[in-house]
Amino acid sequence: MNLSDRVNNIKASKTVQFTPLIQQLKQQGKVVIDFAVGEPEFETPADIINVTKKALDDQNTRYGPVSGLPELRSQLSARYSGYDGDNIIISNGSKQSLFSVFQVICNPGDEVIIPRPYWVSFVEQVKMAGGKPVFVNTINHQLDIGAIVRAITAKTKAIIINTPNNPTGAVYPEAGLEEISRLAIHNNVYVVSDEAYDFLIYDELRSVSFFNFKAARDRTIITNSFSKHYNMTGFRIGYVAAHKDIVQAMAKFQGHSSGNVCTFAQYGALAALSMGEEILIQRKAELEKKRDIAYGYAAELFDCIRPQGAFYLFPNITKHLRQGRTSEDFAADLLEKTGVAVVSGEAFGMPGHIRISYATSEDLLLRGFDKISEYLHSEETSV
Repeated sequence: MNLSDRVNNIKASKTVQFTPLIQQLKQQGKVVIDFAVGEPEFETPADIINVTKKALDDQNTRYGPVSGLPELRSQLSARYSGYDGDNIIISNGSKQSLFSVFQVICNPGDEVIIPRPYWVSFVEQVKMAGGKPVFVNTINHQLDIGAIVRAITAKTKAIIINTPNNPTGAVYPEAGLEEISRLAIHNNVYVVSDEAYDFLIYDELRSVSFFNFKAARDRTIITNSFSKHYNMTGFRIGYVAAHKDIVQAMAKFQGHSSGNVCTFAQYGALAALSMGEEILIQRKAELEKKRDIAYGYAAELFDCIRPQGAFYLFPNITKHLRQGRTSEDFAADLLEKTGVAVVSGEAFGMPGHIRISYATSEDLLLRGFDKISEYLHSEETSV
């Protein structure tokens, strides 16, 4: 087929592809322990479901404003001191938010600095906008400010920050983020701050939004989502908080790319903002407990840095790879032989690693790690 260079030059998402694959394996009667898909096991809170149903009953099924329901934008803006509804745009999840951001800020050849490992779609979205991804390594999953400084050129348009991080679960300290804010001001570049996991921070750490750095605010673009915080992954409700000129540009672009976000789903998002935090705090505590369990197992099997946020481990599996084998080979063989699904590090720009999601039941964590341990033992004894 004679397809566009644009689509031929990007790679398919290696995380999204797991959902239909796992469903297919289950339909074939195979038992799959899913450590691959980044989705908590918790149900969507009942208040959100009930309000969404009522919105359907009330016939809130028509076109809505491209930028989102005014009341939803207004309530979200209250999280950002000095902002109002015109600083917020609602999108079809963080993924569309980020896609639109790069479309409105990037010209062909503009460079976007991306710390590695990175979320799978950052790179391809920059490329689709005509930009050039520029990778910088992290140190023990933390930002290497010096490497970022050295990567900045006259063509740099933006720096991407993602904390808590997917895939590592790393939480970046305030001092490092403040350094990035100074770099943004000095070099007149944007900071695109993906804060989709901002609620899921453990060990009594404090969540630090890039919005806190007031001097860099006009250069700051915050993306966030209802998916992980409220267990609303299928609702596809995300948003951007940014300077009004950026939001207006995104609304112009979104008017041609998707129009408004699902109207009745936005009423569910309004309900989420109105509900108490008790159930969410409880769920976060459960995830922190699962982090401790999963890390305890992983640290016995792999070289693994203890994460402080999100719900992922990102162990180094290099010592378990036979000569010529990759982490992609490891993940494929593990799924075939044990039914345990993980994502290979290649998806995140970091070969020799795997991403493990521990957002599942404690029973499945135990069973899954037992299977991984058995697999590693069988591989070692077969050499």
